[in-house]
Amino acid sequence: MTGDAPRFRIGRLDHVHIRVPDRDEAARWYHDHLGFEPVDDYRFWAEGIEGGPLQISADGGQTMLALFATSEGHPMEPQKTGVAFSVDADSFIAFARSLPCGIDAPSGRPLVASDLVDFDLCWAFDITDPWGNRYEINCYDYDRVRADLVEIDGVEPQRYWPSQLLAEYRTARPEP
Repeated sequence: MTGDAPRFRIGRLDHVHIRVPDRDEAARWYHDHLGFEPVDDYRFWAEGIEGGPLQISADGGQTMLALFATSEGHPMEPQKTGVAFSVDADSFIAFARSLPCGIDAPSGRPLVASDLVDFDLCWAFDITDPWGNRYEINCYDYDRVRADLVEIDGVEPQRYWPSQLLAEYRTARPEP
């Protein structure tokens, strides 16, 4: 590449392909539990093309899940690497207080508030849909969630690493 040519940059995340046995059943589950709605602009793919995806979104079509029905040529292969969604503090706290609510943890048992994960810079819940597809729900309003959920409700979050690592990192690498 020459120095004068513009460098290509990826834009925002558009959609993630998700395999499910029944698109309509899955769309109902995603609607009832996570607030997703079919995106009318792309309904043709689901209704007019055999095997086409049903595009659903919880943010008006900015970020979507493309639900594909399993078939002989496309078997059920749950998405295991995880797709993370971000929500504001009010939504995150309301979600935590609604648990258990028909959403499972990756272990297969019902998700509960104590499944909250403290990542030092954000909070998260790891969830799965009924077909084994994995997701993460994140909130980056760390102080608000700590004050209004963790402290008020007495939730004891999980940690994947010791809490002092962030402080050690910041000490070793001062902010610019």
